[in-house]
Amino acid sequence: MYKNLMELKDRVIVVTGGTGLLGKEFCRGLAEFGAEVIIGSTNKENGKLVSEELNAYLNEDKVSFNILDITSEKSIDEFILKTEEEFGKIDVLVNNAYPRNKKYGTKFEKVEFDSYSENVISHMGGYFLVTQKISKRMMERKYGVIANIASIYGVLGPNFSVYEGTEMTMPVEYSMIKGGIINYTRYLSTYLAPYNIRANCISPGGIFNHQPSEFVEKYNDKVPLGRMADPSDIVGTLVFLSSDASEYITGQNIMVDGGLSVW
Repeated sequence: MYKNLMELKDRVIVVTGGTGLLGKEFCRGLAEFGAEVIIGSTNKENGKLVSEELNAYLNEDKVSFNILDITSEKSIDEFILKTEEEFGKIDVLVNNAYPRNKKYGTKFEKVEFDSYSENVISHMGGYFLVTQKISKRMMERKYGVIANIASIYGVLGPNFSVYEGTEMTMPVEYSMIKGGIINYTRYLSTYLAPYNIRANCISPGGIFNHQPSEFVEKYNDKVPLGRMADPSDIVGTLVFLSSDASEYITGQNIMVDGGLSVW
């Protein structure tokens, strides 16, 4: 009765930002559980390369690519039309794209308002826009799943001591964006519930991406499990939220952080 709860066969899943550090592993994991996965990205060359690489790994064609700019209504409309022409539906939307400009990452006191505004609206606004348009299709079908990728820094205040001795910082836009996405998920969960659409959020802890050793060592000391996350550590939670195993779960923010938020 329960052994197939996590199976994603016949599910059509869109992963925005599917070529990135997390996105690529999301696509791999969802496809391994049987889903048809569509990468949505602005980078055509990289999108095709990643889809080809994953299909070679899977030894079957489960991952495809369509151009998608989540900040453009025209691009989203074209993406939806092309996806529905090919697959007939969208069952699951994974909001994972991470749009930002070249000034992103500037320290708080040096952030320019125009740059700040651009980063906030492209990221939060993009999540709003793509979700609004895809959820309309889900509402018509009376079924859908939305998984938003947020962050522990949408819940916790940054510990700036871990950045000392490096050029890194925690951008102010990031905390504001991710905090907003978490509550946006709660909004979606209640608004879309009458249409049998679930919306949940995943908040990863720090993902290892070859950061400076000074940062990694300090960060690891703050985590009960003693290490930063690998992208693969987040995949199981996304598969769970995309599957029937979580069909009575909505409006939740699941912290996948090695216990960092416990201390």
